[in-house]
Amino acid sequence: MPDTPVNATVLLLAEDEAVLQTVLEAALSSEGFSVVPASNGVKAMAELDRDGARFQGVIADVRLGKGPSGWDVGRRAREIFPAIPVIYMTGDSAHEWSAHGVPESIVLQKPFVPAQLITAIATLLNEAGTASAASDARAKSEPTSEG
Repeated sequence: MPDTPVNATVLLLAEDEAVLQTVLEAALSSEGFSVVPASNGVKAMAELDRDGARFQGVIADVRLGKGPSGWDVGRRAREIFPAIPVIYMTGDSAHEWSAHGVPESIVLQKPFVPAQLITAIATLLNEAGTASAASDARAKSEPTSEG
């Protein structure tokens, strides 16, 4: 496993189609992301349970074979880190997003080009960073009570 570059954004990529996983991992890596692949929902959940705090984003195929679905992976990620960006990928389940997806997530309809995934994750990361910065600014501006 290659060393993670310092300050690299670490993403969990849950995709059960090996060819697609390889293509997406290469595209994300070429944009400077560090990718932890998981070939099914069980492995994705195990990665989250082992050290979910290391991830800055989750990308999950909705249909991951037997076991947990991508919807489940997204929910588990949000249980661990409520503001983590989540992107779902699907060929046939986009209509289920409003019922099963986590709030403020994105769904990409397959087939899509890798640039769409890069744009989606960058958008969510920027929004999360903006929200985090605003929260930090509010915390710094609030008076403290010293007794």
